[in-house]
Amino acid sequence: MRILLLAAASAGAALTLGSCATMSEEQCLAANWSGQGYSDGLSGLTMSRLDEHAQACVKHGVAPDAGAYAAGRRQGLVRYCTPDKGFEVGRTGSTYAGVCPSELEADFLYGYRDGEIVHAAEQALSNARSRVDSLGSRLEELDEKIIAKQAEARADGLTEAQREAVRNRIAEIRRERADTERDWRRAQDEIDDAERDVRDVRWRFRDQYGSW
Repeated sequence: MRILLLAAASAGAALTLGSCATMSEEQCLAANWSGQGYSDGLSGLTMSRLDEHAQACVKHGVAPDAGAYAAGRRQGLVRYCTPDKGFEVGRTGSTYAGVCPSELEADFLYGYRDGEIVHAAEQALSNARSRVDSLGSRLEELDEKIIAKQAEARADGLTEAQREAVRNRIAEIRRERADTERDWRRAQDEIDDAERDVRDVRWRFRDQYGSW
């Protein structure tokens, strides 16, 4: 088993050259593979994480104890695959990698889907605020353009046709500003709606999952 794991890790080493190793030399040499598996299971990582550990440790002459790692990981998954953890994973927008055993997955997914509802509401609020900020910045830019064009229209040496062209451009910018301001006001309303939705979902799940 040690030879096979070392060979597999060597084959993949070139692909991960320059990437961040999952374990340092000290960690590889002193590895508690059951404990490492438990930690990875508790983080919801797949068994492919063991391959990454093997790639990190092969250059130090260390191969994982796959059996101990798998046993530890199963214990970690028992702590990971709960409704509360599912809610946390879903609420933060993290991805579920399908790691939970069949007998635990339904409970995890119950919390995960509730968490997704909260994440969607919070993301909508974040998007609305970003849109207001973006439109507000655009309004400032348009105001600056209008001021600059007004100064240009007053400049000496322009023909009447040139002044008319500048005035027409000012009118175009003003129309764009009016449209942008309407969009900005709508976005403000979207913030109000999104804030209400966030309050609602937080109240809805507060007793079940606590505060966050």
